[in-house]
Amino acid sequence: MLKIPALLPLLAALLLCSAIIDARAQWTWRDKSGQVNASDRPPPREIAEKDILSRPLPDSVRRVAPVQPAASSAAPVLTPGTPAAPGTSAKGPLDRELDARKRAAELEQSAKAKADEERLAGQRAENCRRARGHLAALETGQRIARVNDKGEREVLDDRGRADETRQARDAIASDCR
Repeated sequence: MLKIPALLPLLAALLLCSAIIDARAQWTWRDKSGQVNASDRPPPREIAEKDILSRPLPDSVRRVAPVQPAASSAAPVLTPGTPAAPGTSAKGPLDRELDARKRAAELEQSAKAKADEERLAGQRAENCRRARGHLAALETGQRIARVNDKGEREVLDDRGRADETRQARDAIASDCR
């Protein structure tokens, strides 16, 4: 059984190690009187940029610290400008988020294109239905009248009926596929 005086050096070493880990997130600056201050919070706003002696590392740098391989190592060193080998992923969280946003935008565009295509197909079907109905009415031989620009009623003559028949057949050819 260990006695309390024997645990004190072990406890002191443990506290020292925890202080070293937290030292990475320390700000140090020189105040107006020339005294050096250290804190885990940024200095006051009135401290000039030249008086800030050290800053904590950004989280991204702290989490992904580059490891230098030995000179005899066969593993390639990846830098931000070089692509990763096929089958490997050297993407960071920002790259993955950017890829996810690109995929979402592509899916949104394809869904929008599909909805536009469906809307156009519906319009073509309606145009086809109307053109077939109009052609059927023209081919019955009945008198057909329409209203002109002045709001007067006009009866189609043979030439007008032929023009309307041609237009209806053109509409059927283009919209009824």
